[in-house]
Amino acid sequence: METAPITAWTLVQEIPVPADVTDLLVEGEQAVAAFKTFRDSAIFTTKRLIVRDAQGITGKKVEVYSLPYSRIDMWSSENAGKLLDFNAELELWTRAGHIKIKLDKKIDIRRLDQLIAWAVLNAA
Repeated sequence: METAPITAWTLVQEIPVPADVTDLLVEGEQAVAAFKTFRDSAIFTTKRLIVRDAQGITGKKVEVYSLPYSRIDMWSSENAGKLLDFNAELELWTRAGHIKIKLDKKIDIRRLDQLIAWAVLNAA
């Protein structure tokens, strides 16, 4: 059964963890990796995925999405191919719906797959 993603992001490059993200972390949570989208950022922590979505013309209004790994029911990862396949993909099925994350082929999809596997399987 194919379901349309309720939300989708494209991660284009790894970046340092944004300073203002530390204010969002709870005790014992650590940021593991951060990625730039076209205008926003996605941060993988030891407990969840945080996506900062800048809105409006100036980008000063920011919506923050937080997906605890414990809410992920299933995931899949697909590496980028050789010639015309430019993106790797990570898909997450959650109780809230389906999330699709496209990654530039320079980003190590297997590293993220391993992080999600570790987090989801340890949260159970």
